[in-house]
Amino acid sequence: MIPLGNIASAAQVLSAYGSSGAQGAATASLGNTAGASGDFSSMVGNAAESALQTMRSAEQTTAAGVAGKADVQQVVEALSDAEVTMQTVVAVRDKVLGAYNDIMKMTV
Repeated sequence: MIPLGNIASAAQVLSAYGSSGAQGAATASLGNTAGASGDFSSMVGNAAESALQTMRSAEQTTAAGVAGKADVQQVVEALSDAEVTMQTVVAVRDKVLGAYNDIMKMTV
């Protein structure tokens, strides 16, 4: 099993692409968890953080189950949550890539 602790947060990923004004604003908005801004980048960032947290929780519960410290029911529920989360992330990724490909096919 690959440990998820090495996966960078959304803010780290955005900051890795530079510090231009638009990217800096997007990075700053990821820190706003109040949800009052309604900013698209903060929504995506919060969704990514939530998905990562779900995956980390499932990994911890699975490790506890292997060690005999967690109930089988808890392990199954955690894995089910992780599976649904991963399916959602993959579906969103596929839609984003499809939209990107459609944009690239457009004539200017």
